[in-house]
Amino acid sequence: MSAALLVQRLAALSGAAAVTAGAYGAHGFRRSDRDDYLKELYEIANKYHFFHSLALLGAARCRKPMVAGALLTAGMGLFCGALYHQALTGDPSLSKMAPVGGTLLIAGWVAIAL
Repeated sequence: MSAALLVQRLAALSGAAAVTAGAYGAHGFRRSDRDDYLKELYEIANKYHFFHSLALLGAARCRKPMVAGALLTAGMGLFCGALYHQALTGDPSLSKMAPVGGTLLIAGWVAIAL
């Protein structure tokens, strides 16, 4: 399997996961008794998850799809994962990973451009 096809399939799976998380956020999480800050964190995580799933589609077409795809995937895992975790558990212990993830997301976009 080519690197581009692997990244494209990863983008599709990530997009499906983002839709699933968004549905949970709209129908389950938002109706819970969580405070507004945690709901906002969840919405931010889901928005970035969607955007960067789409970016993975672009990464599949760039010069170095594995580099861009790895950076974007790691960035989503750290940034979105930390926010999803805190929103769902109320535990901020992983929140220091979010800036690292954000930096990786930026690097992923740069890798697509190169």
